[in-house]
Amino acid sequence: MSVKLTVLIENTAPEGFELIAEHGLSFLIETARMKFIFDCGHTGAAVDNAKTLGINLSEIKIVVLSHSHYDHSGGFPKLSDCAPIEKVYTGENFWEEKFSNETYRGCGFDKNFLAARGIEQKVCRDVIQIDEDAWLIGNFKRRYDFETIPKKFLRGDKKIPDDFSDEIILVLREGDGLAIVTACSHIGILNIVADVRERFSMPIFTVIGGLHLTGATQERIDKTFAELKNLGVKKILPCHCSGEDFMKRCRRIQTGSSVEI
Repeated sequence: MSVKLTVLIENTAPEGFELIAEHGLSFLIETARMKFIFDCGHTGAAVDNAKTLGINLSEIKIVVLSHSHYDHSGGFPKLSDCAPIEKVYTGENFWEEKFSNETYRGCGFDKNFLAARGIEQKVCRDVIQIDEDAWLIGNFKRRYDFETIPKKFLRGDKKIPDDFSDEIILVLREGDGLAIVTACSHIGILNIVADVRERFSMPIFTVIGGLHLTGATQERIDKTFAELKNLGVKKILPCHCSGEDFMKRCRRIQTGSSVEI
């Protein structure tokens, strides 16, 4: 059986459907053995979309939060009201507060929220396998010096530059290769793809999710597109923060889209 991915929320939604769009991202992942949520969007509207799409949230016991920015984790409290969540997977230092310049951009809840609901936090520092066909990956090597992080992103009490060493991504088995599902790719999608390719010694066929190329120079967009192809990526399905200029070159996915991997 292939793995199925459904976009529960994204920045855009197709016309003519009763689906909500917001600046955020949430995916439902279905393998042969389990269903789980990768990121929760901002407001919890992903929960409303799941109901509209006929998705039974009572089957969801596992959630992955790629990082603690509001547009990826802010919807978690509402999801936890509707689903019997037992475990939340995060990267290391998930609870460090996030800022954009001086504006707070964190998730809006803390570890006490999990404790009060009896939800276990599992921290991915490198690689965690959560299913025969699914892994979480963090702690990436930086290979491409042009994949820079905007200086506006800060973290912690001292508001130091955020290197997003806490961000994790999802890797799914795709035939005799792999698919990468990424939330924001703050550390650079090429850094992510090259590192996963090296760790698994397997080809990367598909890249799905936010590539954080909004506002990127045309030179960086061109380099990124060319290098993804050079790394062997066959299919790119961007959304959320990937930037309109980049998404024009690919098949964009949006709220309600389903992808078979």
